[in-house]
Amino acid sequence: MARVLNQRIPWRTAALIPGESALIVAAVGASVSIRLGSDAWLTQSGHLGRALLVAVVCQLCFYYGDLYDQRVVSDRRELFIRLLQSLGAAALLLGAAYLAMPSLVMARGVFMLAAVFVITVVTGWRLAFDWVSHVGPRERLLLVGTGPAAVILARELYQRKELGVQIVGFVDPDPARVGMPVINPGVIGTIDDIPAIIHSHNVDRVVVSLADARGKLPMDRLLDMKLNGVTFDHLASVYEEYTGKIAVENLRPSWFIFSAGFRQTRIIAAAKRVLDIIASVAGLLLAAPIMAVVAVLVKMSSRGPALYNQRRVGQHGRDFTIYKFRTMRTDAEAGTGAVWATAGDTRIFPFGRLMRRTRLDELPQLWNVLRGEMSFVGPRPERPEFVAQLAEQIPFYGQRHVVKPGLTGWAQVRYSYGASVEDTMQKLQYDLFYIKNLSVALDLYIMWQTVKIVILRRGSR
Repeated sequence: MARVLNQRIPWRTAALIPGESALIVAAVGASVSIRLGSDAWLTQSGHLGRALLVAVVCQLCFYYGDLYDQRVVSDRRELFIRLLQSLGAAALLLGAAYLAMPSLVMARGVFMLAAVFVITVVTGWRLAFDWVSHVGPRERLLLVGTGPAAVILARELYQRKELGVQIVGFVDPDPARVGMPVINPGVIGTIDDIPAIIHSHNVDRVVVSLADARGKLPMDRLLDMKLNGVTFDHLASVYEEYTGKIAVENLRPSWFIFSAGFRQTRIIAAAKRVLDIIASVAGLLLAAPIMAVVAVLVKMSSRGPALYNQRRVGQHGRDFTIYKFRTMRTDAEAGTGAVWATAGDTRIFPFGRLMRRTRLDELPQLWNVLRGEMSFVGPRPERPEFVAQLAEQIPFYGQRHVVKPGLTGWAQVRYSYGASVEDTMQKLQYDLFYIKNLSVALDLYIMWQTVKIVILRRGSR
């Protein structure tokens, strides 16, 4: 099982995209051979490039159709619907490309035959992938502990069959809980039963919640098993690898101190700053005409200034002024003070709601990025009034301020918009994952994901 951006990528998922690419190229190649002769693929130039174009466009449409999110396409009906929608979009995009560049057009009759082959092979490949995900070999995990973090991890693994993981059961320190259901399956033993459970259930990894089992583990026997090939992992580390976030409920400061990551080198800081300058300058230049139009429409839609500024908490807890296009009435907080925006918020005027859905209201923050008060990628900056409250209610909340806040972030691309303490807790777990695994590669991936979210207008409020 490989790791990408410190998340476990099972061989099934790692094989999905390249396997699909090869099949699409092969489908186009077969179409060329049938229509133009068996040697045309090899003797006539340009066919490989055209086939690669088809593969790239198809997979781009699959990506925007969420066909690489196994949680979305676990239902076969949903899979077929999204597959047909994505292939239809791919045909339209290819048609537009052929109109713009006629040299890319395939020979007569090849495109339609290739379309039939692509639909057939991709559908068959997806069904085969779904079958292997359910019946293929699985890594067998034993969870030590029945606390909330263990249950959340088990539920995540249970829902994501493509990960190739099977929970054989839970272990609880209390003998009275043996046999009780937790999530399918239940508690199958106590701490003392771990060696026997490993042997009888062919356990590959034992995942330990130290909050549930601290001081109760038979270390000598577990060490013997470790030396004989059994893998032991901290639940927080496994949770991070599979979910892309860090569970904070049961963590202690020592975990942050001794875990890998949380390193901010000068090289990474300099690379991020260069990326921020390039992205903000390019964004301001490209968005300048759009921002001018938006400013006029805001003035026409609601009385008051087009821009508004607000105090936010930045790196190391220092306040700074953030700039946005105004989306609410000028008296939105006159009678309430600082409150979170909510779904269907009546303070937002109609064009302001459209701006929020399309993220147009965030464009002026490119100036904050250029000034160095924000980064293009990082935790979203919060208002000082809320920070004081959240720091008291949520453990490790203050740690999100060790980096610059961002225009977009890991939490924004992985979690839908929310405005509550529970939502903030969830977003903090993603923010801590980002801080722990800080890198330019992760920033670029988040930017790529942000484009998809903005185009599909997800997570808006």
